[in-house]
Amino acid sequence: MTDDRAGLSAEVRRTIDALVDSGREAGVQVAAYRHGRLIVDETAGTADIATGRPLTADTPIFGVSTGKGLTSTVVHVLAEQGRLDYDLRIADVWPEFARHGKDAVTLRHVLTHTAGVPALPANTTSADFTDWDRMCALVADTVPRWAPGEQIAYHAWTYGWLVGEVVRRVTGRRISAVLAEDVVAPLGVPGELFFGVPEADLHRLATLEDNGLADLMEFASTHLPHFDAVAPPAVRPDATIGSRPDVLRADVPAVGTLTARAAARLYAALIGEVDGVRLISAARLRQVSTAAVRGVEWVFGQQMAFGLGYAVDDDGSFGTAGSGGSLAYAYPELGLTVAATRNRLGANDGDPMEGLRVLIRDTVRAAG
Repeated sequence: MTDDRAGLSAEVRRTIDALVDSGREAGVQVAAYRHGRLIVDETAGTADIATGRPLTADTPIFGVSTGKGLTSTVVHVLAEQGRLDYDLRIADVWPEFARHGKDAVTLRHVLTHTAGVPALPANTTSADFTDWDRMCALVADTVPRWAPGEQIAYHAWTYGWLVGEVVRRVTGRRISAVLAEDVVAPLGVPGELFFGVPEADLHRLATLEDNGLADLMEFASTHLPHFDAVAPPAVRPDATIGSRPDVLRADVPAVGTLTARAAARLYAALIGEVDGVRLISAARLRQVSTAAVRGVEWVFGQQMAFGLGYAVDDDGSFGTAGSGGSLAYAYPELGLTVAATRNRLGANDGDPMEGLRVLIRDTVRAAG
């Protein structure tokens, strides 16, 4: 690699300092790995604007759907261990799920957002999210919107319980335990990747602020006919639900709480080796990062492509992004991974975290 790591880090640093100094951002984390080595690890701003507590590289931030990358990674690690198969019928390990004709849904359908059960009851509340068994019972009793594989529909919330309950039924462990024991521990990033956040760690989290995300959710509710079906009004994925201690403590594995450097390290260990750790084989990497489905997605009405649990982009990357601006992506051909988080959840603001991803990608690509 011939890129100037110091120069790239300095440019990222200047960019995020300017974002914070201008008041556009409160706190920002950006990290990148190249061929298993950390090349960017920059942080700016505050974790809590009310107290002035500084944001540090090990401050976890609620990352909304960026957490789905953790969920999907757990599946692939278990598949690598021979514990899971992508064509497993969900009902074979979770018999209650077969109700209403869902017996043909497979784990592959779930990972590609084609399982046909993206919706939640309209009266779902955040308190419901704290009851794992209740949410799994709701999902199991759902009448599918269509046959599995027939339609891509972003399973905004249900993805987490679908995957998480399969993991629990197969391993006998909660998905948070599998994440901690089979992913976080080997990677050496304790306290930086969570589903349910332990009570003792809540004080370490960054405090979230809204910067237009709530307005965007309201706009989506008004203008997208299926939005409220997947994100009912009381459980929209925004700063409000991400600030509730009871929800943060619960396993809701459609979302996650993370640091940028740990997320970038996780993706680096998916595409290669990091300090002797590789989470999945090269053959499995090709399988999970290649587009398995493409088409117009049901909720947002846009063309989308999914691999097995990750969005697949035309720039050669795969990964996940969260409402409000967090993201984590890998570029296998470049040996590059990029993650960015912020605690001021924005919308219609030019997406500066995406801008940072593009900056790092293009700099590394140009350097060769």
